[in-house]
Amino acid sequence: MPRCAEVEEKAADLQRVNRLKAQFLSNMSHEFRTPLNSLLSLTRLLLDRTDGDLTPEQEKQANYLWKTAHDLSGMVNDLLDLAKIEAGRITVRPVEFQTEALLGTLRGMMRPVLGDKNVEFVVGTPEGITPLYSDEAKIAQILRNLISNAFEFTEQGEVRVSARMAPGGREVVFTVADTGIGIAPEHLEYIFEEYTQVETPLHHKARGTGLGLALSRKLAGLLGGRIEVESTPGRGSVFSVTLPVRYSPAEARAAETLGRVDGFRRQVVVVEDDDPACLLYEKHLQGTGIQPLHAKTLAEARELLRNTQPLAIVLDVLLKGENGFDLLAEIKAQERLSEIPVLVATILDEADKGFALGADDYVTKPVSRNLLLGRLDRLARSVPVEKILVVDDDERARYVVKGSLAGTKYQTLEAASGVEGLEIARREHPDLIILDLVMPGMTGFEVLEQLRADPATARTPVIIATAQTLDEKEHRFLREAATAVLSKGATGRDTVLGLVNTAVMKRADAAGGEFRAVRS
Repeated sequence: MPRCAEVEEKAADLQRVNRLKAQFLSNMSHEFRTPLNSLLSLTRLLLDRTDGDLTPEQEKQANYLWKTAHDLSGMVNDLLDLAKIEAGRITVRPVEFQTEALLGTLRGMMRPVLGDKNVEFVVGTPEGITPLYSDEAKIAQILRNLISNAFEFTEQGEVRVSARMAPGGREVVFTVADTGIGIAPEHLEYIFEEYTQVETPLHHKARGTGLGLALSRKLAGLLGGRIEVESTPGRGSVFSVTLPVRYSPAEARAAETLGRVDGFRRQVVVVEDDDPACLLYEKHLQGTGIQPLHAKTLAEARELLRNTQPLAIVLDVLLKGENGFDLLAEIKAQERLSEIPVLVATILDEADKGFALGADDYVTKPVSRNLLLGRLDRLARSVPVEKILVVDDDERARYVVKGSLAGTKYQTLEAASGVEGLEIARREHPDLIILDLVMPGMTGFEVLEQLRADPATARTPVIIATAQTLDEKEHRFLREAATAVLSKGATGRDTVLGLVNTAVMKRADAAGGEFRAVRS
């Protein structure tokens, strides 16, 4: 049992570090807040002419002081809120309220953000939305962050806020749409990472810590919701916040977990209420291309399974006040879930009962890394994997792309010529093809023409990888036939993964209708 003791010690260390981090940020924020509040109050006295009139130049200086202190105060608050969420110390205070009242309050609160910008602020009138039961202050904070972000990156046009009921009536969708500079497809996922900012021509005007969107996504997850974004460079962005009409702690925790899903890894739902065991699974699955999604209660597990289709389920049957065998029976009784392999991992020696209820495998704790990976690999062999075919006559180029996809959920297939690539594409039906244009014998253009002419591969997304300069005729052909163009000089891991993830997600669109090109 020394291994278990080591894991428990590491879990305790991590909890202690998180606690110290939250305490440090809390103390730091209070130390910052005192002088900042004084600065804001004193500047407000000047602007209110409490001690006499100001010259135009003095008023301009006082406004600069007030805005600088206000912005810094907002950054400190965001940093503290993030630390509280990560430490599990933030409290959700649900109340019943009307959406129309919330939007009306926002309309007044955001008016100072407009300044002298030539941007119209439009707040739609919601209709048919039932009263919400959630944390009104946190929803307002999410929307304020999104609206402020929209104004920062919109120089003309409008920022529009609206709300509607989602189909089914269980969720409400808030949208913040702008006519700003937009976001490139490969940057859409990174904008929600902490301290991350995408370089744009407006960054010298719009400065910040890169915390606003990260905080908004975490707050939405805390309330059981999610944030999604659609954007077109040069035309604007639409951020959508989907929240349950009635806040539920179990649903909220599951939604928060889903909000951390890594699109490049395959998921395994781990139903386990013991923190050291959860940490052990995290360590076992590091670097494997598999991401554990943790559920500590049966309610959380049901919510996760309602919203995802994992590679497998690892289930402990001894949970606090609950019986995991009940969940196993439910899973195997539902058509949508019954094919998901279930590995029961517990201290109980009741394999006969587990197999009788439909378990696909049964192991007793403690579970070693080799045992876990071996059992998951065996269970997952029947589950289809996402395949990416790399067609390039240059072995080094294939190696670079393959290395970029290492440790992800994708299986890489290789072809050294156009003819071989067509043969593999027709036989293996890959989810995506990365195709070089300049190859001996059959060029990438010819391969692409044959792929589009064959019904079996006509809708397969194709990313063109090339180092050559294209003329207008070639550009026109690729805009119609290819999904994206990747420069061989920009084959960094982030760039490749960004294009691959976008293209694979668009595969569903291609399967459901006409092929749509996604240009990078």
